[in-house]
Amino acid sequence: MRVVIAKPGLDGHDRGAKIIARALSDAGAEVIYTGLRQTPEQIAATVVQEDADAVGLSILSGAHLSLSRKVLACLEVQGAGDVPVLVGGAIPPSDIATLRAGGVAEVFPTGSPLADVVAAFLRYDRERRTT
Repeated sequence: MRVVIAKPGLDGHDRGAKIIARALSDAGAEVIYTGLRQTPEQIAATVVQEDADAVGLSILSGAHLSLSRKVLACLEVQGAGDVPVLVGGAIPPSDIATLRAGGVAEVFPTGSPLADVVAAFLRYDRERRTT
């Protein structure tokens, strides 16, 4: 499985993203970490270039609704609209349904168990391989 882990927007805190990247790597995934302050266009381009099976967005800035929407739109434009987008970070419970309705595959608010996050990525990988 190839996974892109990205930090969209101006958020400068990436500890959580690095923890997720390490856990996915330990689970056997090939992880491409884009680093801080990526634009939605840069993230989508990386997903396409790396032929990623999934993308994880780590967002702590509060801009999760707009940034997720923009990343999903950019993926669609670049022909990668079928790549599942999983979002984690400072996500209020009241925004989870909105994110899912907008096309986000999974949402992991701060404090979500690491095992649940890894299991979700692996589940999407299995689903993509069987379709």
